[in-house]
Amino acid sequence: MHSKSAFLLIVVAVSTTAMVHGHPAASTPAARFWEQALSGTPMPEVLADFVQKGIDLSPLVEHYSAKPSIGMCTLFNTICDARTVAETGIFFHEAELHPGSTMTLSFPAEAETAILPHDVAGKVPFENLSDVLSTFHISPGSAEAAQVEDTLRKCQQPPIAGEMKACTISLESTVKAAMEMLGTTIQQGGGGGDVWAATSTLPRGGLLPRREYIVEEVTKLEGTGYVACHKVPFPYAVFHCHIAHTGYIGYKVTLHGRGDDDGPVVSLLAFCHFDTSRWNPAHPAFQILKTHPGASTSVCHFMSYGNLAFVKKARTA
Repeated sequence: MHSKSAFLLIVVAVSTTAMVHGHPAASTPAARFWEQALSGTPMPEVLADFVQKGIDLSPLVEHYSAKPSIGMCTLFNTICDARTVAETGIFFHEAELHPGSTMTLSFPAEAETAILPHDVAGKVPFENLSDVLSTFHISPGSAEAAQVEDTLRKCQQPPIAGEMKACTISLESTVKAAMEMLGTTIQQGGGGGDVWAATSTLPRGGLLPRREYIVEEVTKLEGTGYVACHKVPFPYAVFHCHIAHTGYIGYKVTLHGRGDDDGPVVSLLAFCHFDTSRWNPAHPAFQILKTHPGASTSVCHFMSYGNLAFVKKARTA
C-alpha cells in the first residue's frame, strides 16, 4: 500500500478510539484550536460534523463521487452553467434583501467531505493532480477527476487585483489563513476576540427543496473586514478562502418557507460585491442578474452548506 495511504488509515483508526464521549467540538485538537483562536464563537455544528467524520472515517475507504458544488459557482473566476445556477436562487440583487421580500431557493445536496486532523492533512497529497488521483483511487478522465483538477486549477490561479486568497486543507490552517488576511494573529493563551466566524444554517447535507421563502430578518455582519471560505470539491475538505479589502458587505438573512406555518426556517450568510470589474465576464451571476462586470455593478450571493465567513470586529472606543 502507498505509504501515505497507510499512514492516513492508521492515524484515523487510532484517533477513533480516543473519541468515545460527546461531540468532537468538546475534545478534538481542532476544536481546542478553534476555541483558542476564536474565543466566544462556538464551533458551528456543520464544522463539528465534518471534524467528527475526519476522525471516524478515512477518505481512502470512502468512494469520492462528483456532487454539485453550488458554492464553487460564487467564486470570482468561475464558470458554471447559468441555467443550472439560476434554479438555485443563490444570486440576487441587494434590493431583494428586506423583510417581506420573496425569494425562490433550491439548493442541491452537497458532499459532506471530512475535515482531516491537522497532522494527517499535512501528509496526504494536495497540489499534484496525479498523486491525488492515485492516492484516492480516482480514475483519470472521470467526472471526479475533472472536479479535482478544477479545484486545483482555481487554487493555483493568482488572485485578482485587490484580492488575497488561499486554499487550506485543515480547520487549523483555514482559521490561520483567515486571521492573517484580516491582519490579526492568534494570541498566546487566547484569541482575544478580534475575529468571529459564522456559517449558513441549513439541513444536514445542504439540501433545500425548491420553494418560495419570505425574508424575515436581514442583519448586517458588523466588522471591518470579511474572509469568505468556500468548501470546494475534493476527496477531503478543502476551503478556498479569499478577501477583497473594499467594495463588499456581509449579511445574515433569515427566511421562512412561504405558505406553511411549519415551513422550514433557514439562516443564510450573504455577501454583496459592489465592484465586479475584475470578475470573469462569463460568470453566471451576470447572465442571471442581467448585468455585466463593472466598478458600479453589484452582485449578491448566499453562502451554501459548509461555507464559512470570518469577520474582524470593529474596534470600540
